[in-house]
Amino acid sequence: MCDKDPGLCRGDDNPSLPREARLPINRCNLPAVVLGSLTYQRHPSPLLLDGVAELHRDLFRRLGEAGDDAAVRGEVFRDYLTVHFQLEWPEEMGFTGNNKSRARANYARMIRGWSFDADSREGAVLKGWVESRFGLLPRWHGQPLRDTNDDAWLHYMEMRSQGLYGTSALEAQFDLVYTYCQHELARRHSGAGHVTLYRGVNRVADHEILDSREGGRHTILLNNLNSFTCSRDRACEFGDYILTVDMPLTKIFFHCGLLPGVLQGEDEFLAIGGVVDVTLSTI
Repeated sequence: MCDKDPGLCRGDDNPSLPREARLPINRCNLPAVVLGSLTYQRHPSPLLLDGVAELHRDLFRRLGEAGDDAAVRGEVFRDYLTVHFQLEWPEEMGFTGNNKSRARANYARMIRGWSFDADSREGAVLKGWVESRFGLLPRWHGQPLRDTNDDAWLHYMEMRSQGLYGTSALEAQFDLVYTYCQHELARRHSGAGHVTLYRGVNRVADHEILDSREGGRHTILLNNLNSFTCSRDRACEFGDYILTVDMPLTKIFFHCGLLPGVLQGEDEFLAIGGVVDVTLSTI
């Protein structure tokens, strides 16, 4: 018997997030079935990655001491990651090879790579990080991902492994990027729970639709990491239809302007996925 909204109840254990889209364990304070649900979209609560705040107390102390200047806080964050992960001195991290391009792969290059092509090797690394930390499985990487034994999944895993190989703890870098983003959102938008985001599409059928209702309202299953924009006009450049979603701020991994020079233009937001209600409208 489901004791929640019947619209949220699917499957034997009544999750709104399908079983095949989640892992049974993750590395944050909420299980995937909760943080990937419609209930969470409507009533978000903080997502805390295991051990990050405790391991990096010094960073967050410095950010507090930096005061109200966001640019100063950004420099504090960049400097901390550069030193902590030896990003400019790969030899100090034990690198002994000749191909330093992989050793120089860092959080900023991965995010830039995503902005050019979300189905790239960089995209696979970022989707793999979301899978590991939040327990949300990717649903698309160049083609649908539905079976962990099929060729599409194996290709995704190969790209993910290639992207991580020879780097300085990339996934730990992403942990700090997400946590810093949440720290900044809380400072800049105190008391806010959601941000309205847009995505230009040519066909809503390209998404996994779980339910459709009148007025262009749909419940869809997003990929585990997604690009949106905060500008409806910008979204119009990418499709004939606009998906509008009220995204929990706690699901924002990164956004344009958080660290100048990392994401350029398009007012882009990288948002963690799950099941969401969206509204589809025409341009």
